[in-house]
Amino acid sequence: MLGYRFSKFTDNGDEKSPFERLFKIFMQLLNYTSGDFSEAMNWLNELDREHKLTNNEYTMADFLKDLKDKGYIKENNASGEIGITPKTEQTIRKNAMEELFGKLKKSKQGNHKTRFTGNGDEMTSDHREYRFGDSADQIAMTDSIRNAQINHGISDFHLQEDDLEVNEKELKTQTSTVLMIDISHSMILYGEDRITPAKKVAMALAELIRTRYPKDTLDVIVFGDDAWQIEVKDLPYLQVGPYHTNTPAGLELAMNLLRRRKNPNKQVFMITDGKPSCMREGAHLYKNSFGLDRKIINKCLNLASACRKLKIPITTFMVAEDEYLRSFIHEFSEANGGKAFYTSLGGLGEYVLEDFEKNRRKKI
Repeated sequence: MLGYRFSKFTDNGDEKSPFERLFKIFMQLLNYTSGDFSEAMNWLNELDREHKLTNNEYTMADFLKDLKDKGYIKENNASGEIGITPKTEQTIRKNAMEELFGKLKKSKQGNHKTRFTGNGDEMTSDHREYRFGDSADQIAMTDSIRNAQINHGISDFHLQEDDLEVNEKELKTQTSTVLMIDISHSMILYGEDRITPAKKVAMALAELIRTRYPKDTLDVIVFGDDAWQIEVKDLPYLQVGPYHTNTPAGLELAMNLLRRRKNPNKQVFMITDGKPSCMREGAHLYKNSFGLDRKIINKCLNLASACRKLKIPITTFMVAEDEYLRSFIHEFSEANGGKAFYTSLGGLGEYVLEDFEKNRRKKI
């Protein structure tokens, strides 16, 4: 009889290689430096001097060599400058998703459920009669044969279309999402960094859609004095500018993007920390940084109502706690029929995931 084999116990639970330990810190620094490799390395060297992150066995030069060998950084042939690669950009997004949303397994395309059944992807426990167009893999053979025996008897056994039963499938839908990110100056005002958590949410959401809902679409918009679309790969490099907050321009661009999407399920997520403070009037920019300007506010409310008519709900995530800003968001959400969350920076990712999942499940 084979017994048990014992060996000396070693606790490897939290054991990480020197590269993995440094890499985790390096990824976080890239978030804070907007993808600036040189600045991130300067901070890492400073932390190394203060906290002895490296030693003679594994130096910072070894870390740089590993980064290059593993394809995380590359040198520009023309300028000689070192920058991060697309592999690093994707790693930043994955890390953001795991940090904010938890580890999620990749699932099938179109993986969002509705209360409707039809030619979908996932079998249910419900049965119904066969209809023209049902696929052969849906036929419940045991139940169909039983029906044939009852209807025709065993001596003259034959299977007709009327005998067939099929397993019902759950119909799944697609959703088109526009994510609006405020990059006005107030996102770093008063020494509080609000843009880094906002970027993390955007990157996590982008990676969530790409891995769990690959048939869905995500468009990312940034808005300051104006609004423009950016690529998902540009999110790590996003920076705040000396801008006002042109919320109307962001909403107009979001509506234009969603009009081009063919599926009926559409939504907007807006992450902001301040009031709308400017809008376009022809070729000119109308600005007012003091208080709530009713002219700008009314423009936002009109656009919120227009989105409601187009059945585009807007979910707003306010990362500020000023009471007068809350009153604007309440008015804005009421005009749109959407949702609003007043959250601290620490809870932002959790709220995004919760509402994103809920919206998807009740969309038809």
